Amino acid sequence: MALLRRLLLSRSGIIALLWLASIVGLHYGQKRHNELHVDLGETAEVGETLVPGTALATTVATLIDHELQHGFGWRPNDFFLWGPRLWADNNANRQLGILQTVRETIRVMKDHLTKISSDEFDANLQEADTMFRNDAERLWMPSAESRYRKGVEHLHEYVRGLQPQLAISKPINQRHMELMRLFQAWTDLLGAAHANLYRREINETRIRPWETDDLFYRAQGFAHAMAHCLKAIEHDYAPALDERPILADLIAEVRQSLDAAAPLKPLVVIDDRPAGLFANHRRNLDSYITEARQKMYSIREELEK
Repeated sequence: MALLRRLLLSRSGIIALLWLASIVGLHYGQKRHNELHVDLGETAEVGETLVPGTALATTVATLIDHELQHGFGWRPNDFFLWGPRLWADNNANRQLGILQTVRETIRVMKDHLTKISSDEFDANLQEADTMFRNDAERLWMPSAESRYRKGVEHLHEYVRGLQPQLAISKPINQRHMELMRLFQAWTDLLGAAHANLYRREINETRIRPWETDDLFYRAQGFAHAMAHCLKAIEHDYAPALDERPILADLIAEVRQSLDAAAPLKPLVVIDDRPAGLFANHRRNLDSYITEARQKMYSIREELEK
């Protein structure tokens, strides 16, 4: 009997060690996956100026392609035994935040940044927008991955069409009033993130410990995608920003706040009381989210002048 008990304890110990090792492995794997470098200089020949729209479209394509091709790939639609509802829900929720930001960014780019009044939509942006609207949790017929790859291909075609020798894509018009619509969309997303980071209940039920990190990583996905898109905006709107230094400074400050939020990766997301002994990671992340959101309001005020 004692031998059997020791054997069971030994097996339990092995299982516990394997479980802990899997958590640590996922943690460090996610930290590496979260690192993304977008070299916008690679999209232009030496001495060539990027046509407005090149930087933003390239950045969005890189964001989605990175989530599809690196790490464990697209997680929200994975088979349940290793999917987001059982394992790796952190990356799945982060990807959903990235996707939601991409959807809003491409929508505004299609409807406003490259279009004035009754102009036609850019065909490739319209197709990319449609592809990214597909269900993120759809496993097949068609799979989410196949639709998002198509969206990435259309963005690459859009960038190719901006080249001077073709000039068949619609460049960003660089109008301040149209850019304001993008910041309106982003502040709405950050407002939703702020509310979730302070939320205590979902559908009148108190948030359970394993749901806390879902809200954390969804908000972080917003920050990650917006930080990279802001770098693209600094490229695509460079002449206009040179004329409005205060606007350029505000955009740089927002990007810095989001850059600080995007890589935060605690081993376990803790949701202690604000005055408690342990960390409250949702509140910590929200400090960066709120700072970025408030400065986006200032950007919108500047763009209205």
